[in-house]
Amino acid sequence: MTNRIAFQGEPGAYSHQACRQARPNMEALPCRTFEDAIDAVNEGKADLAMLPVENSTYGRVADIHSLLPKSGLHIIEEHFVRVHINLLVLPGTKLEDIDTAMSHTVLLGQCHDFLRDNNIHRRVGADTAGSARQVAEIGDPSLAALASELAGEIYGLDVLARHIEDEGNNTTRFLLMSREEDRTRRGTDGMITSFVFEVRNIPAALYKAMGGFATNGVNMTKLESYMVGGSFTATQFYADIEGHPEDPNVKLALDELEYFTTNIKILGVYPADERRN
Repeated sequence: MTNRIAFQGEPGAYSHQACRQARPNMEALPCRTFEDAIDAVNEGKADLAMLPVENSTYGRVADIHSLLPKSGLHIIEEHFVRVHINLLVLPGTKLEDIDTAMSHTVLLGQCHDFLRDNNIHRRVGADTAGSARQVAEIGDPSLAALASELAGEIYGLDVLARHIEDEGNNTTRFLLMSREEDRTRRGTDGMITSFVFEVRNIPAALYKAMGGFATNGVNMTKLESYMVGGSFTATQFYADIEGHPEDPNVKLALDELEYFTTNIKILGVYPADERRN
């Protein structure tokens, strides 16, 4: 055991914050890409990977769902992070000193009202934590960063304004991935089963496949499609359902799904986070 948890991004990223919240006793391992974070677990450099899959404002995270089936890892937990955006500055800087704020383009768009009201120009950075690091390195008091409080702590910046985002409920959902599968029943808010599948090439296959969940009273909380192998005809679906594969109604629904589909793969069976509601 390495007691490390891998994430994509620089120290201070929101994925780093998720690692600290979900596994405060583990060492967070920054990785350049999502693939690198997955490889770190497969190669034994880390025990877990923390991967963002969707955001309540901007939808799913690109490429993640296509990486999960071939990752060789299993989902063991979900974790939700409330994305609070903060104005980070060099120590001693006042609001009237700031001319420009730097961050990822998504965060810049989420703080439109604050930046407009304070006549602060926007500069696109590669990512949030990287922007905080650049502000610290450049040393220009007229330049600020939009990032997490954790980034300010790591790079020695002051939090001049907290929670300046326009929307009050911006949240990112993360999945904790492990080499070892865990299907034990745990938690207090029920279980979630995540899986991928491809429908057979027959008329109304998807409609018929989904019918089994409706008739057996299984709640499907997510269904997303994406292309496989660059083909417009090969479509894979990712789904989350409430329940455990050993629940009688879930088992019946999955049996019916199997009849109309190919390549069903369960990605994980894990406790529902109370914050999903």
